[in-house]
Amino acid sequence: MLDLKDLTENLEEVERRLALRGGAVDLAPLAEAAARRKALVQERDLVRAEQKTLSDRFRGASPEEREPLRARSKELAARVSALDAEVREAEARLQDLALGLPNLPHESVPVGRDAGDNVVVRAWGDPPAFSFRPRPHWEVGEALGVLDFEAARRVSGGRFVVYRGAGARLERALASFMLDLHVREHGYEEVFTPFLVTRDCMVGTGQLPKFEEEAYAATDGFYLIPTAEVPVTNLHRDEILDAARLPRKYVAYSACFRREAGSYGKDVRGITRLHQFQKVELVKVVTPETSYDELEGLVRDAEEVLRRLNLAYRVVALCTGDLGFGAAKCYDLEVWLPGQGEYREISSCSNFEAFQARRAGIRYRPGPGEKPRFVHTLNGSGLAIGRTIIAILEQYQREDGSVVIPGALRPYLGGMEVLTRENAL
Repeated sequence: MLDLKDLTENLEEVERRLALRGGAVDLAPLAEAAARRKALVQERDLVRAEQKTLSDRFRGASPEEREPLRARSKELAARVSALDAEVREAEARLQDLALGLPNLPHESVPVGRDAGDNVVVRAWGDPPAFSFRPRPHWEVGEALGVLDFEAARRVSGGRFVVYRGAGARLERALASFMLDLHVREHGYEEVFTPFLVTRDCMVGTGQLPKFEEEAYAATDGFYLIPTAEVPVTNLHRDEILDAARLPRKYVAYSACFRREAGSYGKDVRGITRLHQFQKVELVKVVTPETSYDELEGLVRDAEEVLRRLNLAYRVVALCTGDLGFGAAKCYDLEVWLPGQGEYREISSCSNFEAFQARRAGIRYRPGPGEKPRFVHTLNGSGLAIGRTIIAILEQYQREDGSVVIPGALRPYLGGMEVLTRENAL
């Protein structure tokens, strides 16, 4: 959420920066709501001041004078009660309007309208050359017997997959490899968090109310998590952290659940866009002064997974028009998929600045006795496991239908070097 004081005092500048995301933004309703709240609070303060004056007069009043004072006191009490209710209503209205506003793009974000204006920052690795037509992962995986879409349809319907045999082991191996790398070499603390969270947690990280139609709502007020970012960031909900213990760096493996509302007809083949997928997530809680250095470090940590697996990829800086709702700045890691002839996102690394912290009440105290400030939060996939499997099946495929196992994964797969139909199950 944006700072309400900044919003109301710098309305034109906020409108200008939000417009960089694409299209004009009308903040007039928010300004009106802020003005109404301010007027109500001022009126309530005046009535309370009169109450105090009346109380002072009452103590020194004669019995004859006290009756009208008592009657006036009741009137003022009723008015304060009514104003309290109106202030709460105005605050709720202001909060609702503010929660619907996206974050302000950082000044370093390239200005553009859509994904076509994103900027390639760097590329790594040579896309593999083939003496045959490379096949898409769904053909490779089904031929090997490691991806079973028909069984998934019988169990859950479309946009699900059953990993079989070596496919299931590959999923597990990738999770272990990524977690080990980030914990042992990058200094993250591993956590395993619930897959069900409260609505407040979803609001805290910006999934709600904006993306209500994307979320799976369960009973009793719970939501299935769309990413481990939600429970991990909310580990520090409503806390004041010690600056000496920042940054806090977490890595978590989880299942993720997304309705993918509005995406039907897009990525209907394979495992690119599923209702359930697994991911290793990186989350940082940092001071504002270090957050953009921490963002670059986060990107490098996610890149290292691709490098260890020797998967060709590129890093892309998202433009203002393609920026996610809560991000102030975002880099996408896009891996090369020869079977589809294109780069596809495998990780998004974002700095939310204080956007999530303000919604979730996460602050830190810079020093003893100093006023608490909001932290900055960052997160990124390190990596999306299903999309990593896609990249391996497509980049490491061979003409006979087998797939070479990247060297970094072989210790996690009992030394397996090549995935074939014969050893897949």
